[in-house]
Amino acid sequence: MKKTLILLLLCVSSIYSQEYFPSNTGVKTSKNKLYAFTNAKIYVSPSKIIKKGTLLIKDGKVVNSGKSVNIPNGTEVIDLKGKTIYPSFVDAYSTFGITAPKRESGRGKGPQYDANRKGYYWNDHIRPDVDAFNDFKFDAKKAKELLSLGFGTVNTHLEDGIMQGNGVLVALNPNTTDAYRVLNKQSGNYLSFSKSKKSRQSYPTSRMGAMALLRQAYMDADWYAKGNSKNTDLALEALNNKKDFPQIFRGGNYLDDLRADKVGDEFGIQYTIVGGGDEYQRINDIKNTNATFIIPINYRKAYDVSDAFLADKIALSDMRKWNQEPANPSILAKNNIPFALTTYKLKKAKDFTGNLQKAIKYGLTKTKALEALTTIPANILKNNKIGNLNAGSYANFLITSGDIFDAKTTLYENWVQGDKNIINPMNIKDITGDYTLSINGKTYDLAITGKGAKQTGSIKKGEEKINSKFTFKDNWVSITLREGDDFTRLSGIIENNQLKGTAIDNNGNESNWSAVFKSKKDKKKDDKKKGEKTPEIVAVSYPNIGYGNFNKPQQETILIKNATVWTSENGETLNNTDVLIKNGKIAQIGNNLSSRGAKVIDGTGKYLTTGIIDEHSHIATTAVNEAGHNSTAEVTIEDVVDPDDINIYRNIAGGVTSIQVLHGSANPIGGRSAILKLKWGENADGLIYKNTPKFIKFALGENVKQSNWGDMQTVRFPQTRMGVEQVYIDYFQRAKEYDAKKKSGQPYRKDIELETLAEIINKERFISCHSYVQSEINMLMKVAEKFGFNINTFTHILEGYKVADKMKKHGVGGSTFADWWAYKYEVNDAIPYNAAIMHNQGVTVAINSDDAEMSRRLNQEAAKLVKYGDMSEQDAWATVTINPAKLLHLDDRTGSIKVGKDADVVLWSGNPLSIYTKAEKTIIDGTVYFDIEKDKEKRKAIKSERSKLINMMLQEKLKGAKTQAPVKKTKKLFHCDTE
Repeated sequence: MKKTLILLLLCVSSIYSQEYFPSNTGVKTSKNKLYAFTNAKIYVSPSKIIKKGTLLIKDGKVVNSGKSVNIPNGTEVIDLKGKTIYPSFVDAYSTFGITAPKRESGRGKGPQYDANRKGYYWNDHIRPDVDAFNDFKFDAKKAKELLSLGFGTVNTHLEDGIMQGNGVLVALNPNTTDAYRVLNKQSGNYLSFSKSKKSRQSYPTSRMGAMALLRQAYMDADWYAKGNSKNTDLALEALNNKKDFPQIFRGGNYLDDLRADKVGDEFGIQYTIVGGGDEYQRINDIKNTNATFIIPINYRKAYDVSDAFLADKIALSDMRKWNQEPANPSILAKNNIPFALTTYKLKKAKDFTGNLQKAIKYGLTKTKALEALTTIPANILKNNKIGNLNAGSYANFLITSGDIFDAKTTLYENWVQGDKNIINPMNIKDITGDYTLSINGKTYDLAITGKGAKQTGSIKKGEEKINSKFTFKDNWVSITLREGDDFTRLSGIIENNQLKGTAIDNNGNESNWSAVFKSKKDKKKDDKKKGEKTPEIVAVSYPNIGYGNFNKPQQETILIKNATVWTSENGETLNNTDVLIKNGKIAQIGNNLSSRGAKVIDGTGKYLTTGIIDEHSHIATTAVNEAGHNSTAEVTIEDVVDPDDINIYRNIAGGVTSIQVLHGSANPIGGRSAILKLKWGENADGLIYKNTPKFIKFALGENVKQSNWGDMQTVRFPQTRMGVEQVYIDYFQRAKEYDAKKKSGQPYRKDIELETLAEIINKERFISCHSYVQSEINMLMKVAEKFGFNINTFTHILEGYKVADKMKKHGVGGSTFADWWAYKYEVNDAIPYNAAIMHNQGVTVAINSDDAEMSRRLNQEAAKLVKYGDMSEQDAWATVTINPAKLLHLDDRTGSIKVGKDADVVLWSGNPLSIYTKAEKTIIDGTVYFDIEKDKEKRKAIKSERSKLINMMLQEKLKGAKTQAPVKKTKKLFHCDTE
C-alpha cells in the first residue's frame, strides 16, 4: 500500500512538474497523453504548409509538425487523410467574459465636475489601473459559439473609459479552469475616445477634449515617473507600469483612427488601432500611420429600395458604404497594411464566417485572411505561442474537411490547449445534391443542401413545393412529408450513393422508399466561376461622397483674361485686366499678358476677386464645444477637422476660400481655432492653413453663465456676468505665474491649458471673443489691458456700434452679422447699421457667418452693408475679403489680388454683390477646386451612380438577402451654442 502511494505521488509530481494550480473542482486532468495527427495537410503558419504531414501534441502543446515526425510508442494516432489542419484563430479585440458596465444615471443629480475616485487621477475617465482579470468570468455558451467559428484564443478587456486598463488573453477551453486557460493576465493596454460609464464626470464632452485629456495624462505620467509629484496617483503609476504592453486604441472610423495615431506619434507610441471598416476611404493616410490595425467586418445590409420615394432619402455616401465596405480588408492588404480581423461589433457572432467569405469574394486573398486570424493578432499581442503550430506553441488547431474559407468546408474539431472540441462529427457523410425520391409509385424531387449535421432538404413535385421536414443525424435520414391531410414518415440510411429505408403513412401502412442521387447541378463549376468574379465596386472619391473628386485637383498655371478685377487693395477696381497665376501665387496683373503653357480662361464680362474669408465658421468639424470646464484652452479644433463635410463644397461654390473654424461659446475660455483653406478633397491635415497665427475663442454673455442650459445643468462657475470677469482674472493670473516659473528654469508640470493662456499674455496667440452686450465688451478690454495685451476680435459684437470709439482705441476688430437681430434677449438692441457705424469709427470690420447656410452666400451678406449704412461696394466687399484677412493676421498672404499673394481667387458671372451672380470658378493656391461646369457633370454622375447602386440593391433583395429600411441622413449643423 505504501509503495503504491509513493508511485501515485511520483506520478502526480510528474504531471504537475511544469504547472500546478489548486482547484476546488478536483484534480486537473493530465494532458500527458501524446496524439499524432497523420496524413493531413497542415498549415503550420499561413506561409508554411505541409502536405501529408504529421502533427504531434502533448500536454496541451505542439511537440512537432512535419513530413517525417517520430511517433513515440503509446501515442494515439489519428489518421486525417484528406483533411486539413489550421492553427485556431485569435481574436485580438474582444469583451468576452466581461460584463459591460451600465452607465450611471444622472437623473436628478446634475452634472459632475470633480472625480469620484480618491487616490487616482483627477479625471475618472483615465483608468489605466483597471485589471480586467478581476471582472473576467468564463462564458461557456459564448465560448462554444466562438469555437464553432474557428477561434481558439481571445484577448478580452473591459471596454470602459478613455484609458481602460489591461486586457486578458484567454484560451477558449471549456474543459479546464481559469488558472489554466488564462494565458496572460496583462495582455495589453486599452484606450479609446469614449468616457467611462462608471462616472458622470462631465469633462470631456467632445472628441477634442478626449484628445487633450490623453495628452495631459501622458505628460503628467512622465512628470510623475520623474518623482516630481508629492501625492501618490495609482492611475499614473499603472500607466507608467504598462508602457511596454501592446497599446490597443479603439478608433472606430477612419477619422478617429488618424486622430488616435496623431496623439500616439506626439508621445512616441505606436498604437495598434481598432478600425471601423471604412479605412479604404483614405487608404494612403491609413498607410502613413505605420500602424497595425484590428478590423471588424460588420458590413451593413443593403437598403430596401423597392419604394422609389424612400430610396431617394438614402445618402449616396451610405449607398457607397454598403457597396465598398466588404472590400476594406482587400484594400488594406493590397496596400501592405498589416491587420487582424475581429468579431467585434458583430450583432451576431455567427455572421463572422459569411462576412469573411464575402471579404474574400471582394478580393482578400486566403493567405492574407489566414494571417489576419492567426499570426498578425499573435504579433499584436507579442505572443509567439498562439496563431501557429510550431514546436512549443499551444495545441490550438482546427481540423477541417478542406479549405477553411470555402463555404462548403466543414469544421470538424477545434482543439484548444490539447483538448478536443467537436464542432461537427467527423464521420458525418456529405449527402448534398439532387435526388429522385420514390415512394408508393410517386416521385418527387429532393434537394439536400448545407453541410455536416446541418444538412437539410426540401421536396418538390414539379414546381409545387411539398410541405416537409428533413433531419439528418448520426447518418440517419428522417423525413416527414405532408400532402393535404395525408402525411408520411420516412426513415433510412445512406447506401451506395442513394438513400433508402422504411415509410409509414398516417394510416399505419408500411412501405419502402428510396432516393436516387442525380447530380450536384454542376454547382461546383457554377460556384467556382462565381467565386472568382469580384463584385463590382464603385470608385472611391475624396471625400467619398457625391461631389468628391475621383482625381485630386492639380495646381496649374492659369491666365485669366479681360476680367473686371476687384483687387480689395484700397478699393481698387481694374477693368479689362489679365491676372496670371503661377506656382500657386499671383504672378502678374496687367493687360495683354501671356504665358507659355498656361490654361487661359476668358473673363470677358466677368468679375475676378480674391476669395471670400469667413472669420467665424463652424463647418468642417466634428465638434464645436468642449463644455466640461469653464476653461478649455487645452483643446483645439485642429484635432477635429472633418474633410468630408459637404459644407466645404457648398462654401467654395459660394466663393469662400478660407475660414476660421472657431470653438463654440459654452465657456468663458474656449478652445483653440483651426484656420483652413477649403481644398475640397484634401485630408484634414491638408485643409489646415500652414504656419498661421494662433487663435483662441473666448465668450461672453448668456451661454457661458449657463442661462439657457436648464435648471439641472446650472451649477458650474460662473453663474453671473461678474463671475465671468473673475474667471478671466483668475486664469490669467495663474498663467502669468506659470509662465514666470517656466522662464525661471525651475521644474514645472507642463499644463497645456496654462501654456495656451501664457501665449496670450506673451502676445503669441490672439483672442476672438463671442460678444453681444457693451458692458461685457468693455470689461474684457479692461482685463486684457490689465495683463498687458489686446483683444484681437469681438465676434457677433451686435452692440459694437455703442462702443466703436473704445474699440478703435483698444485696437480690436469687429466681426459681425449683416442683419441678425432679435433672436434672443441679448440682441434686443442690435441694429442693421452696426457694421457701418464701426467701420466709420475706423474699426476693422468683417462680416461672418457662424452658420453653414449663411457661409455659402457671404457675398450677399456683404451686399446688405450697401443698403444698411450706405457703404461703398468696395468697402462692403472688403468686409468679406481683406478685412477678415487682417483680423486673422493673414493680409500679407491672402485677402486681396496682389502680386506675390496666394492665388486664392474667384471668377464670378457678374457683380459679386448681386443676388443673381454665381461663382463660376474658385481657385485656391492656383488649383481649381470648384468649377460650375464640372459641378453640372457631377450632378449627372451622381444621378447615374445612384441608379446603378439602387439596381444592385434590388438584385441583392431578389437573391433573398436581408435588407434594411431606408434612413435619411441628416447633417448636424454647428453654431456657437451647439452641444
